[in-house]
Amino acid sequence: MKILVTVKRVPDPNATIKVKPDGSGIVTDNVKYVVNPFDEIAIEEALRLKAIDNSGVVLVSIGDKAASEQLRTGLAMGADRAILVLAEGQLDSLAVARMLQKLVADEGAQLVLMGKQAIDDDANQTGQMLAALLGWPQATFASKVESLESDEEKKGVPGIAVKDGAATVVREVDGGLETLQLPLPAVVTVDLRLNIPRYASLPGIMKARKKELKEVPAASLGVDINPKLKVHKLEPPPKRQAGRKVETVQELVQVLHNEAKVV
Repeated sequence: MKILVTVKRVPDPNATIKVKPDGSGIVTDNVKYVVNPFDEIAIEEALRLKAIDNSGVVLVSIGDKAASEQLRTGLAMGADRAILVLAEGQLDSLAVARMLQKLVADEGAQLVLMGKQAIDDDANQTGQMLAALLGWPQATFASKVESLESDEEKKGVPGIAVKDGAATVVREVDGGLETLQLPLPAVVTVDLRLNIPRYASLPGIMKARKKELKEVPAASLGVDINPKLKVHKLEPPPKRQAGRKVETVQELVQVLHNEAKVV
């Protein structure tokens, strides 16, 4: 089985993000970039499946040359090779899905693993759009499958079970968990509780330097990547007001009733 995993370059979630004065984007000076955390979980899941049936794991990222750093991180974790689609400017979810559709066909992948969303725009659309374009079944928000007793037992155990040409996925829904069985090929987007990604080892980092990282111009894919969605302006969230202390319970009730209007 060949597994294709998407990797997006995003600002470090621990970094302080500032919006440009004109609202055209964020200030990128001195901002550290990392692999999208949900994509790291997708990479880890692919590597656990690979350990069982020797699946091939191919990473794909779309962006400028700087994204090769994040692909190298995935290669150091244990992926076999990577593809970087060179594309300038802003791309909406549909354009990304169309490019991935072409790459999936070219690679002959049987399973596409993706983070459920990217933490920079929180769109949560590309996986669903890709499944629709491919005409494949999909499972979103894949969560833990195994109910093993200890964290030690869970190490290396894939949360997505693949057997006899089908994938069994447990996904989170409002009020509980839902178990789906999908015939392959399929698209699966992963959630936070599926696994804990491994750290890249020093030998893995050294091996990653020799692994294939192929660069492909976006124009060579022959798909329409003109954005259908345009972001007009970004605004920082409003500053939270300082807290307020009250002396008695009676005063608290009065404030909640007269000022907050919640009781």
